[in-house]
Amino acid sequence: MDDATTALVVLGVVVVLFVWNRLPVSVVAILAALGLWATGLVTTDEAVAGFGDPVVIFIATLFIVSEGIDSTGVTTWAGQQILARAGTAYVRLLVALGLLAAVLTSFITLNGAVAALLPLVVVVAQRIGRSPSQLLMPVVFAGSAGGLLMLMSSPVNVIVSEAAQHAGAGPFPFFSFTLLGIPLLAGTVAIGALLAPRVLPATTPEHTPPDLGRHAETIEAHYRLTDGFYRLRVRSRSSLIGSSARAVDLDGHPGIQVVGVQTPEGYPVTDVIHDDDVLVVTGPPGEVSRFVVDRGLAVSMTGSADATELLTREAGVAEVVVPPRSRLVGEEVYPGQKRDHELVILAVQRLGKDLGEGPAALAEGDAILLHGRWSALDQLSRDRDVLLVDSPGRVRRQAVPWGPRATRAVLVLAVVVAMLASGQVPPAIAGLVGATLMILARVVTVPQAYRAVSWETVVLVGALIPLSTAIRSSGAADRISDLIIDAVGEGRPRLLLIAIFLLTAVLGQVVSNTATVLVVVPIAVSAAASTGMSVKPLLMVVAVAGSAALLTPIATPGNLMVMAPGGYRFGDYWRLGLPVMVWWFLVAMAIVPLVWSL
Repeated sequence: MDDATTALVVLGVVVVLFVWNRLPVSVVAILAALGLWATGLVTTDEAVAGFGDPVVIFIATLFIVSEGIDSTGVTTWAGQQILARAGTAYVRLLVALGLLAAVLTSFITLNGAVAALLPLVVVVAQRIGRSPSQLLMPVVFAGSAGGLLMLMSSPVNVIVSEAAQHAGAGPFPFFSFTLLGIPLLAGTVAIGALLAPRVLPATTPEHTPPDLGRHAETIEAHYRLTDGFYRLRVRSRSSLIGSSARAVDLDGHPGIQVVGVQTPEGYPVTDVIHDDDVLVVTGPPGEVSRFVVDRGLAVSMTGSADATELLTREAGVAEVVVPPRSRLVGEEVYPGQKRDHELVILAVQRLGKDLGEGPAALAEGDAILLHGRWSALDQLSRDRDVLLVDSPGRVRRQAVPWGPRATRAVLVLAVVVAMLASGQVPPAIAGLVGATLMILARVVTVPQAYRAVSWETVVLVGALIPLSTAIRSSGAADRISDLIIDAVGEGRPRLLLIAIFLLTAVLGQVVSNTATVLVVVPIAVSAAASTGMSVKPLLMVVAVAGSAALLTPIATPGNLMVMAPGGYRFGDYWRLGLPVMVWWFLVAMAIVPLVWSL
């Protein structure tokens, strides 16, 4: 076999494996790179060059920038602001949510936008008496349209822009995608509002994401945090200094009980009380106030709190459960006790009943309510002695919009957008600057940045770049483009646009849209060279069709993420997706030739 045939065989095997869907897409991509190396179509350097490609670097850094925006509550804040003004009318809510999804996608990619809005959309649907299925899919499709608002909005845009530059036509300007994105978004939202109630099922999903927007009120009602403990710090002139920690002088203060005495670091005091030690006491508020004045103490924390005090930008609460075989089983704890990482126990319950204010030995299944800084609460996810009921990160994102680092995150995003819009800074460099600033500004931590990157996407793109290279260099792209040109005829550029759109759109329903674009781009470039057309209109059509992953749940992770919460079946997607795709096709065929001459 010649090189072109070999490349087409490898491509065919890759497509079959993608459709088979039994292997992870990243593994299929790596197998493709290994197969190309084994057949001699690419060298060792070419087989791994994709992982250092500027496109891959830019995509990876965008995930970190997106994490900074999402983790600080900016997306939740934006959602709450819009919904507060949209009212409860279905059409107004759908339009507002669709526009919000598009804007968020343009900054934090489709997957990030769907993850941020999914709980919000489900809760809104329940509150207005609608099935989530009639909101989720239209919102995701609007988010897909938002992926064509700016260069940074989607990996697909970055890939076609780099391809245009390599073809000698220069990259696409930052806002050039907006010319298509705005009409695509307007039509997608309108079609969703008109057809979604008619063509989508009104199903009730078995499992829905938790509504944590009112988490503080839920905690307050469940644990009844009123007239609780007081943590009293011993001041330097306190009369209690030097007295026994086991027999604190409570004369003249009836009703007060000392639950425990701790050092500033949280260790129990068993001998005498020292400066800065902390007494944990309970009793009537008025009597505690007099005790504080008489004994020279200072109130450092109270256990009685309303909902507004439980969750703030700096600190919050977390519920944990003691699992079997935990080292905490049998340990004595009490409300007000300070634990590791500056966490303080607010309440302890067993079988739904409070264990009281005094020390109690923990047992399997006990629930503990902890209070502390968000950074300390996040560390509970790695503590094998407790099980988190709700992720502190998820609680913070939904219940505490516009967190303490939100302003810094937005400023960093503005810097990245400004650099990209200027056209003077390469996308990979702008992304690296943004990711670095997010870490230096302490918006995200280094471990958080690593977790934020979708390594499957990075590996998928990096490993498929050699396949794209092989299709181009082996002559396979020329062979496919010749077949397309023969089918549509010479001198028919509009028919060629239609053929490229259909090829990309059909392949994109069963293969990742990113992988699809990497495969079709060299074919489009070859077709442009063979016909003398400008490469930019063909590549822009590839971008639009590649983003039109609307007919199946496996076409893009965003579609799959809403399948279970919306109660959708595989065959439900085309009912709304097909009319939307027809609109995308019409917009592309009408606008692309006007903006980019054929």
